[in-house]
Amino acid sequence: MRKNSIKNTRINNEVQRELSEIIRTEIKDPRVSAAMVSVVSVEVTPDLKYCKAYISVLGNEEQAKEAVAGLKSAVGYIRRELAHRVNLRNTPEITFVPDQSIEYGVTMSRLIDEVTKDLKD
Repeated sequence: MRKNSIKNTRINNEVQRELSEIIRTEIKDPRVSAAMVSVVSVEVTPDLKYCKAYISVLGNEEQAKEAVAGLKSAVGYIRRELAHRVNLRNTPEITFVPDQSIEYGVTMSRLIDEVTKDLKD
């Protein structure tokens, strides 16, 4: 199975949707606040053994580190819930990776706004 196959894309989307739901409704860890953590994207390997979940946290860098630490401590529970919800041959081992793409986009947008404001003056 190629990495960009239709099947792999569907699996990535399904795992992302279920991970978001599990984090939002099932995780009770205070470090992982439901309103602040979102799953940006998921990459499941073609052999379904490993999964990288890119996590975005609204807040400062310390809150992001705490949220990722909370998710890593609950990875066994999350994997078990994922196995119950998604019918896959193998349930992948999940690795949570902090994603700064949203923060980067906001920073770049702010810089562009400052430059265009200076040009208008």
